[in-house]
Amino acid sequence: MNRTSSFIRPLVPRDPHEPHRVATPLELLTDLCFVVAVAQAATGLHHAISEGHAASGVGHFAMAFFAIWWTWLNFTWFTSAYDNDDGIARLLTIFQILGSLVLAAGIVRFFNDDALLIIVGYVIMRIALVIQWLRVSRNDPEHALTARRYALGIVLVQIGWIGFYFVPSAIYVPTFLVLVLCEFAVPIWSEKPGMTPWHPHHIAERYSLFFIIVLGETILSTTIAIQDAVDGEHPAAQVTYVVIGGILIVFSLWWLYFQRNAGEVIGGDNVSPFVWGFGHYFIFAAAAAIGAGLASRVDFWTHHGDGSALVTGAAVTIPVAVILAALWFIHIRLHDSSVRTLAPFSVAIVVVLGGTYTAVPELVAGLACAALLAVELILTEGKSETV
Repeated sequence: MNRTSSFIRPLVPRDPHEPHRVATPLELLTDLCFVVAVAQAATGLHHAISEGHAASGVGHFAMAFFAIWWTWLNFTWFTSAYDNDDGIARLLTIFQILGSLVLAAGIVRFFNDDALLIIVGYVIMRIALVIQWLRVSRNDPEHALTARRYALGIVLVQIGWIGFYFVPSAIYVPTFLVLVLCEFAVPIWSEKPGMTPWHPHHIAERYSLFFIIVLGETILSTTIAIQDAVDGEHPAAQVTYVVIGGILIVFSLWWLYFQRNAGEVIGGDNVSPFVWGFGHYFIFAAAAAIGAGLASRVDFWTHHGDGSALVTGAAVTIPVAVILAALWFIHIRLHDSSVRTLAPFSVAIVVVLGGTYTAVPELVAGLACAALLAVELILTEGKSETV
């Protein structure tokens, strides 16, 4: 094989039943770069909550996180079906990484209502994906129409995002929601001629690895806030509640997610890959938001912020409730949709939300998650699995 042909290989489908398919080192590197943007979004949310601008902060966080998550999702599903690891694919992936870093650099400005850099980074990443789909249209005749639809749909929606920069503030949110719906429509429309051959276990692993990284960012943001509190002249003893509650929340959520094997169910005929894949927005976004909420609780206990007890408490309990609800609907329900799983998750959500009105919402949320985990371990006794 000559040097040119080894650098450029046909972009043909991967075997969706390929044994021992795992994430590549380049995919892992890409995830780490995406999490830089996740950390920036969580930091922006933390500062907004502590400065008394929680509502605005949540809105900006939700929009910024969508841009991060959606480009990651598209990259992940594409590589599951078509990763040939040739030189062109590697260079285009590096180009996407560049876009993710530009997006990350623009998140602070985005929280101040300047979306220019975040849009530029988003478009950079989408250009790389369009080129990849055009390669597929040439090399995979069976899915050529699907690939062309993807390329066309992505380009049209990106034109919409460029126009989004010039939208008046009065219609900012409605326009964003319309463009989000257009983004969702692209894969649904594109896959109609024929589903791309994604690998169920590979997809499950990619999502689980990203979840771990996001949880790691949550731990990091909370640790930094605690470090700042301890370094102060009068560290508050109540920060201990954040430490204990945060540990219980993070490790319980990690264990709950990995207790059942997603790869064994998402490829089934009765499971919509769109619902499973798109629904993870709530799991990932809520996981990142928990870190911001815990950090805001540190600020509250140390009197370093303007956030009230109720607002900073809700900043922890609402994301925890969201992730528990999404975890049951997206993941647990596919294994067991009976009342024996629905009931404990429902009770835990009610307890977590009720904890908002207590003096230690972070501790209540942590204990509720730990209790839910105990129930889940009993239900799956002898069936511990790896995603």
